Amino acid sequence: MWAQKPLDIYWIDTEGGAATLIVSPTGESLLADTGNAGERDAYRIFEVASTQAHIKRIDILVTTHFHSDHVGGVSMLAKLIPIGRFIDHGDSMETESPGDAKLWETYKALAAGKRASLKVGDTIPLSGVKIDVVTSNGNVLSKGGEANPLCASAAKKDVDPGENARSLGFKLTYGKFTFLDLGDLTWNKELELACPQNHLGRVTMFQATHHGFYGDRSGPPALVWALRPQVVIVNNGPQKGLGSNAHETIAKIPGLEDAWQVHTSLANDAAHNTAPDKIANAEATDQCKGNFLKASIAADGKFTVTNSRNGYSKTYTAR
Repeated sequence: MWAQKPLDIYWIDTEGGAATLIVSPTGESLLADTGNAGERDAYRIFEVASTQAHIKRIDILVTTHFHSDHVGGVSMLAKLIPIGRFIDHGDSMETESPGDAKLWETYKALAAGKRASLKVGDTIPLSGVKIDVVTSNGNVLSKGGEANPLCASAAKKDVDPGENARSLGFKLTYGKFTFLDLGDLTWNKELELACPQNHLGRVTMFQATHHGFYGDRSGPPALVWALRPQVVIVNNGPQKGLGSNAHETIAKIPGLEDAWQVHTSLANDAAHNTAPDKIANAEATDQCKGNFLKASIAADGKFTVTNSRNGYSKTYTAR
């Protein structure tokens, strides 16, 4: 009897952008975001997809929001590998600048006839797993959950009227394992998910919002600590995301087993970066090799995170 294939998740280095590739146990694929414009990020995505994940197409492309570091690579990527379906939060809210307008028009042209805009409560149809949309177009999940005592000390920040606050966020469930990706959702919307009730519950693995709470614009402790992830993945760049305050917020998560980073945060000292073995691109400069992180999740809830730079891996069991 053949063993069931695992669920695989890859965090591809887009040097401060985002590109998270998910391959289900049945072999279907979902890519959340396409990194920056140009050849570099698209080719890195294609390299991981073709030589590591061994897939020949992206079945579903989820664009969390229409900023250039999340949708910029779509045009080049579409030339390298077929894309089946396009999923997003709805039309872009930021088209005033020529660059933003061009990105939006390019995306619409590529997605024509294959596009769906999902709302909170919808599911993303990737076989072998369940994926629930928990934020979209400025709305957030508002049902269920338990009272959150962390809300007593939570304070809101200035309202974000742009694309970040409209990020399409999703929660993936595979047996006991859960994975949360909220794109670049900003502080106030995250608080709506957490207060006065935590509508998301606890998760096994959390992709730190906004490249590691970029500039403290995201990552309120009332949400982050209530989620109680066992493992946090930070898809930061060398100069983007994961400030020292963000690192401290992550380090104080109750029950946290480990944090992994795509890059060393050059703005931080060693005490405010994770252990070097858990950093995919550990260079002390802006130059990097494009290394990635991978999580492989078995049906019984055991999962292993591996650093492609050095082969270091660690296995956990979903609680």
